[in-house]
Amino acid sequence: MSPHPTLKATFASRAETSTHPLNTYLFKLMDLKASNLCLSADVATARELLYFADKIGPFIVVLKTHYDMVAGWDFHPQTGTGAKLAALARKHGFLIFEDRKFGDIGNTVELQYTSGAARIIEWAHITNVNMVPGKASVTSLANAAKRWLQRYHYEVKTSVTVGTPTTSNLDEDSERSDAERTDGGEDTPAEPGRKGSIVSTTTVTQQYEPADSPRLVKTILEGDESIFPGVGEAPIERGLLILAQMSSQGNFMNKEYTQACVEAAREHKEFVMGFISQEALNTQPDDDFIHMTPGCQLPPEGEDENSALKGDGKGQQYNTPQKIVGIAGADVVIVGRGIIKAGDPEEEAERYRSAAWKAYIERIR
Repeated sequence: MSPHPTLKATFASRAETSTHPLNTYLFKLMDLKASNLCLSADVATARELLYFADKIGPFIVVLKTHYDMVAGWDFHPQTGTGAKLAALARKHGFLIFEDRKFGDIGNTVELQYTSGAARIIEWAHITNVNMVPGKASVTSLANAAKRWLQRYHYEVKTSVTVGTPTTSNLDEDSERSDAERTDGGEDTPAEPGRKGSIVSTTTVTQQYEPADSPRLVKTILEGDESIFPGVGEAPIERGLLILAQMSSQGNFMNKEYTQACVEAAREHKEFVMGFISQEALNTQPDDDFIHMTPGCQLPPEGEDENSALKGDGKGQQYNTPQKIVGIAGADVVIVGRGIIKAGDPEEEAERYRSAAWKAYIERIR
């Protein structure tokens, strides 16, 4: 069987044909930065997370986070950790992928995605789902994102007025009082010793109005207009990656499960960007899902890049960028400790970026 057309297509050409706004943006970003690298920022503190996002940002197109393992995460929507990550994403040109692996009934995953302290949907362009509970989890997340997007373009305008009644207000009130007395009401004499007075009134009104600001990310502080040149601002639409296959040894994601993931993705193309997988899963002519693969590692510099790699002793199995991109057909390699634990993380990030991009160039020839 001949390879799927996406395996030989350039990222630039896929950007022109992609139907998901985030995939379109990501393919453009990959082509512009000559990078198909995702940093898995598995660190223990918010300070480390922001440090690596800033230092490694120029080399990557996706930053993968686990907010629930980060100590000191600030949940403030305008000045917190999510907002600061969004600012760095705009500055360096990458998307934020919260590796939440939602895996529960539909109602629960909706609330986990849009509510709570983290409000993941507000700052993460991408999230993912473990589809063990069934397709309903994908449907629920898609519906939640749709409702959020509909409300996003509107904001509540609150108007508060404080002051004393005007002369016209008093005249109107007097006229109403006179009318009430004409209708049969009786005058009520003022209580002895009390004087009439005018009290201060406070009026609060709220209404939904269109948010006309061109700023697409409400979590970014006003005045921070630093945007990575050449590709513009990331779309406000949100995206989902389905966890179709894993790199861990002995996982239970069999062929039937993976096929169900592909079917769910095809049913929700407006929300599902693609897969976390170990191979390309595009098989139908109109499939154009993006594939991201974890478990990427390079041998020490100077050694054969295709030499056998050992696992981490905790179930993780590793492959080189050449095998992941060039042979298995993935689009984006996910690298964590290989960069984070390096003596010079920036230099190592460039080594991984170069190797993954080389594998892609060789694949499309």
